Amino acid sequence: MKKYLGYALVGLFSATFSIVGMKYISNEDSGNIVTAAGDRENGAFSFVDYRGNYSLNAPDFVSASHKSVNAVVSINNFSKQTTTRSQDPFEFFFGFPQQRQRDPDLPTGQGSGVIISQDGYIVTNNHVIKGSEKIEVILNNQKSYTAELVGTDPNTDIALLKIEDSGLPFIKFVDSDAINVGDWVLAVGNPFGLNSTVTAGIVSAKGRSIDILRRNATSPIESFIQTDAAINPGNSGGALVNANGDLVGINTAISSQTGSYVGYGFAVPSNLVKKVVEDIKKYGLVQRGYLGVEVTDLNDEYLVKQYNRQNGTNLKSQQGVLIQRLTDKGGAQAAGLEKGDIIIEIEGQKITSYNRLTTAVGSKNPGDKVTVKVLRDGKEKEYVVTLRDTKGNTTKRSLADMTVSEKLGADFEPLTDRQKVSFGIDHGVMVKNLNQGSKLNSIGIDNDYIILKINDKDVSSQDDIDKILKNHKGKVSVSYVDHYGRIYTRGFTLD
Repeated sequence: MKKYLGYALVGLFSATFSIVGMKYISNEDSGNIVTAAGDRENGAFSFVDYRGNYSLNAPDFVSASHKSVNAVVSINNFSKQTTTRSQDPFEFFFGFPQQRQRDPDLPTGQGSGVIISQDGYIVTNNHVIKGSEKIEVILNNQKSYTAELVGTDPNTDIALLKIEDSGLPFIKFVDSDAINVGDWVLAVGNPFGLNSTVTAGIVSAKGRSIDILRRNATSPIESFIQTDAAINPGNSGGALVNANGDLVGINTAISSQTGSYVGYGFAVPSNLVKKVVEDIKKYGLVQRGYLGVEVTDLNDEYLVKQYNRQNGTNLKSQQGVLIQRLTDKGGAQAAGLEKGDIIIEIEGQKITSYNRLTTAVGSKNPGDKVTVKVLRDGKEKEYVVTLRDTKGNTTKRSLADMTVSEKLGADFEPLTDRQKVSFGIDHGVMVKNLNQGSKLNSIGIDNDYIILKINDKDVSSQDDIDKILKNHKGKVSVSYVDHYGRIYTRGFTLD
């Protein structure tokens, strides 16, 4: 009994000491964030004594969210493109999937957009509206509009839309070069159709290239802002804003093996978006200058080894880009640059990779002069290069100045007699040198497809196409034959 009585006394003493100690601590530290639950009264617990856990330095995203959600819209892409569904795995693997027409009342694609002016100009991604015959814009207040496609730039994956209204909420551009790794940002959009979703994160990197635009562009410019703010399908074309609610980028892509967010999202920086939008509004197309070179990225060890094998050289992996070829009548050739030169600097910016080269030049216009520093035989040399467009022009051009083939984004070759017999046709032209992201490419046409009719008129030469579409504006219908001999008729709008 003495033994058990001792245990009881020790337990009672310990409990009493604990209660007194907790009471003392509670009284001394009255500034605790959250205290223990209150006294039990009548068999029920009182609420936790919550005194707030916001530090003075915690970010406040309420104002930024309020400013941006009403200026971010939902976009529905309606087209007549068919989809494929294969019930037999052999059909899938051997390339003969069944086709079915989409329900015309259902969108073929969805995304987000950002209102950038009170009179209804909206920025989104080119891939959100690609191939559209109708574009529907839905505001945060559920008001719906049919949008006009003003212009696109596949090289940056940016498109400009316009809706007819006034006094609309909009987001202001801010200098994306001034944002730093570690700064807070918000991604605003409509992931999975969930309207007006805001997620927070930081800028985790700048100037990222993920080689995602090459499939739809001839001269892609990738200098993405990388963020860990959650971005999912449907966020494309939405806003990346700073803690003040100003636009620092257009959310464009995610890095994921599942198709959903796993920690990395990418946005086109606002400075690049601003240049594209201003050019489209003023000229109808983006004014972009080029050096006129084809290069190998010396920062890529695999490409360096491949180049060495093909050319019998012994180059080492290093920062910079090696000129493999100069475009005839291009700016670099005219300035005196040579094959084998290594470009290391443009306008004082270090050129450490191909991505850095396209970013440094991509914001320039035809006719702009840039200072290019190269290594030749181990020695540095400087040249002043006058940039030109893809046709060798040094002046800015509008849509009205472009030829029909430039507007369509391809060249056209007459069919040979053998080709006519092979395909069982007596007219048509073969598509060559197709620009990815061009008008023809947007409706599914690829190189070596055969165009049979334009606006229901037979074509047999490039002159036929020029005559049919000269001074034409509006809808254009194209009948063409693909690589499998299947015939399609699809359309687009020619500005």
